[in-house]
Amino acid sequence: MKWLVSLVGAGLVMVTLRDLFHTLWHPTRHGGLSRLVMTALWRLARRFRAPGRVVGLVGPLAMVTVVSMWTVTVVLGWAIVYWPHMPGAFTFSPGSQAAQEPALLDSVYLSLVTVATLGLGDIAPGEDWLRLVSPLEALVGFVLLTATVSWVLEIYPALTRRRVLALRLALLREAGPTTRQLDCTAGALLLDSLAGEVARVRIDFTQYAEAYYFHDGEDHSSLAAMVGYATVLTRHGQAARRPEVRLAGALLAGALKDLAAILDQRFLRTGGPPAAVFAAYAADHGRDGAQP
Repeated sequence: MKWLVSLVGAGLVMVTLRDLFHTLWHPTRHGGLSRLVMTALWRLARRFRAPGRVVGLVGPLAMVTVVSMWTVTVVLGWAIVYWPHMPGAFTFSPGSQAAQEPALLDSVYLSLVTVATLGLGDIAPGEDWLRLVSPLEALVGFVLLTATVSWVLEIYPALTRRRVLALRLALLREAGPTTRQLDCTAGALLLDSLAGEVARVRIDFTQYAEAYYFHDGEDHSSLAAMVGYATVLTRHGQAARRPEVRLAGALLAGALKDLAAILDQRFLRTGGPPAAVFAAYAADHGRDGAQP
């Protein structure tokens, strides 16, 4: 029975590590704890029509929630591993009252100080297998800290790329270029660079799906509000006379189609054409998605 309980604790730790792995290093469309938490908070905010300031907190708050759940699960998992063997398989420092405390409390305490790599030493593993296993928890704690920092450093540059693209589209919409103005080498370069930026954002939605649940603030920095105008530029490019401009327009159209497919598969599930997907994307982020 002792080993069965310890295996349950080890299972909790493995589930957490699997979720961490699939969130940071091998994202899948099936999601995990992070996707479930973020989706639930996002839908809750949208259902109750929360103001933009509140919706803007969903992404950061969800990240804090996910990291907290990872930490709690790891701590409890290792505590369950230790619990059946407490106190007989451990040694206690002279004068310590820890051995007189409930075994579960001592197990949680030992798990906390180990995962935090504090190493207070008042409770130490006595049996050989525990002396080998216990340092692994400190290693897991280090991995969890590193993964959290990496996650933050990956998500926010992805958000910046998305907002820069939205701002660029907003500036182009204000300038209002026509098919004739785009029918030149500069127009081809413009459409080609936009296609590259759209492709990068598409990769961001694949690699860092949690970025979808971050609100972008004002319309001019929101891709959900501005992506519809990219289709207008695509039509201008494809209607141009110069072959290089038509090619660049086709590249932008392909990038937008690919972006719409990712948004639909992973988040929206409308099953419609790109225009319908972008309209659903705008509505999901509280935008009208209107085109000039």
